[in-house]
Amino acid sequence: MDNLDTMNLRLRPYTKADESAARSAHMVAVAEGSHMLLGFDDDTPWDDFLNSIDDQRAGLHHSQYVVRGVQLAADVNGEIVGRASVRFELNEFFQTQGGHIGYYVRPEYRQRGYATEILCQALIIARSEGVGPVLMYCSDNNVGSCRAIERNGGVLDETGLSVDDQWTWRRYWIP
Repeated sequence: MDNLDTMNLRLRPYTKADESAARSAHMVAVAEGSHMLLGFDDDTPWDDFLNSIDDQRAGLHHSQYVVRGVQLAADVNGEIVGRASVRFELNEFFQTQGGHIGYYVRPEYRQRGYATEILCQALIIARSEGVGPVLMYCSDNNVGSCRAIERNGGVLDETGLSVDDQWTWRRYWIP
């Protein structure tokens, strides 16, 4: 891991210029069963996606998967290496599955400390909105995510089976 790169990581809003790189990263994430761009599909015009992020920040259009929060690109020297989603409130779904913060690191950027730094910066954003303690979930077999949460002060609270009994999750609290 290059500490200079993790120091250069910044969470920032998506822009129109991000469309191609973000769509490409999203396709890779979906192929591995994850999500880069939350609330996005291939038919979504980029401007509509950007507007939906603004609406989410304003607390508009709540649903099972949308509460007041923000979705940000994780940028290192102009390259999108991942994303963070910070939820400023929790509904029933996020209380039991998603927690306050989610993040994704593109495969080619994993094991470089980016998840730890993305979470560190996302925690600052969450706390600036009055969130605390912070609830986090991750897959029990996602060692990198477990480490990132624990490096940011996460305390394991409980483990359990997913709704479809396909995988085991871990629930953490970060004071």
